[in-house]
Amino acid sequence: MLTVVCENPGSLVAQNRERPCRATGEVLLRVKRVGVCGTDLHIFTGNQPYLAYPRVMGHEFSGIVEEADEADGLRTGDPVYVMPYLSCGRCVACRQGKTNCCVDIEVLGVHRDGAFTEYLSVPSQFVHKAEGVSLDEAAMLEFLAIGAHAVRRGGVKTGERVLIVGTGPIGMAALLFARLRGATVTALDTRAERLDFCIRELGAHAAVCIGENDKAELSRLTDDEFFDVVFDATGNAKAMERGFEFIAHGGRYVLVSIVRDTISFADPEFHKREATLLSSRNATDEDFETVLRAMREGKVPVAALNTHRLQLSDVPARFAGLLDASAGVVKAIVEC
Repeated sequence: MLTVVCENPGSLVAQNRERPCRATGEVLLRVKRVGVCGTDLHIFTGNQPYLAYPRVMGHEFSGIVEEADEADGLRTGDPVYVMPYLSCGRCVACRQGKTNCCVDIEVLGVHRDGAFTEYLSVPSQFVHKAEGVSLDEAAMLEFLAIGAHAVRRGGVKTGERVLIVGTGPIGMAALLFARLRGATVTALDTRAERLDFCIRELGAHAAVCIGENDKAELSRLTDDEFFDVVFDATGNAKAMERGFEFIAHGGRYVLVSIVRDTISFADPEFHKREATLLSSRNATDEDFETVLRAMREGKVPVAALNTHRLQLSDVPARFAGLLDASAGVVKAIVEC
C-alpha cells in the first residue's frame, strides 16, 4: 500500500508498505479522506513539540470499514470517522472524562503513525459511524471539534463579546462555534483575505487587521471594555502574551495554540481583571457530537472551508505548497 512518510523536517517520501493486519479489538480501515492540519504543517517544518521522526502524518480522517469484530457494531463498507486521540481510559484525566488530555495519550499522526496511507488498523473504541455526513465532512470533524472544545472550555454565552486571535482553521472553528452560541465575534489577524473569509463565510461580526492601530480599534468595537472571552489560535508566543491585553475585567483567556516556549504576563494587569486563564487541548466525544449536529443542520460551510484537494500520491511533491500564504489554503483534503 502507498504510504507517505515524513522522514525529517522538510522531507516527505512515498513508500510501499505491507497492508496492516487487524488485531482483535481493532478495525481495519480503508482510508478515504485526510484533512491536512496545522499540526501536519508543524511536523513538516519541525515545530511540533510532541513528535519523533520518522512519522506518517495524518489525524483528521474518514474511511470505510474493511474488517471489524462483529461485537463492535461495524460492518464491511460502513463509512466512519476516527477519534485520533488514543486515550488509556484509566488515568486521572480519563477517569474525569477528560480523555483529550490523557496522561498516556497517543495521537495518531503524532505519537504513532497516522492516515497518510491507504489502510490503517485502529482500536475499535475510537471508530464511529459517519451517519448523516459525507466522507469529506467526516474528515473535517476533528479540527472543528478542537474549536468547539475551546469554546466549551471558555464557557461562551449568548451576548458575550469574543475575540479570535489567529484565523487559521482552528481559529475559524472557534469563531464558528462561538457565533453558534450567540456571541458577538471579532477576528484579529495579519491577513486581510482571511479576515474577509471570516466575515463572508463564517459570520464574524467584525474583523481587525493587526497593525499600529489594532488595539484602539478593538477598544472602539467594545466601548473601551474589550472582550469577555479571548481565544488565541496563533501558535506564536508573542501573540499569546499580547492577548492578555484584550481581556475584559472578569473575562477569560483560552490558549488553543501551543508553542515550544515559556510565556509570561503582567501579574498586576491579570489580577486587577480577576481574569481566568485556560488551556484547551484536543477534543472529546462530546465536541465531535456538537460538530456532527451542526453539520447535519447545515450550519458548517464545509464547501467554503475545503479550499484545496490533492491525491495521496501527490503529497510528497505538493505538500510544501500548502505553506504558501498566497495560495489561500484554509483546509486541504487528501484523497486516498
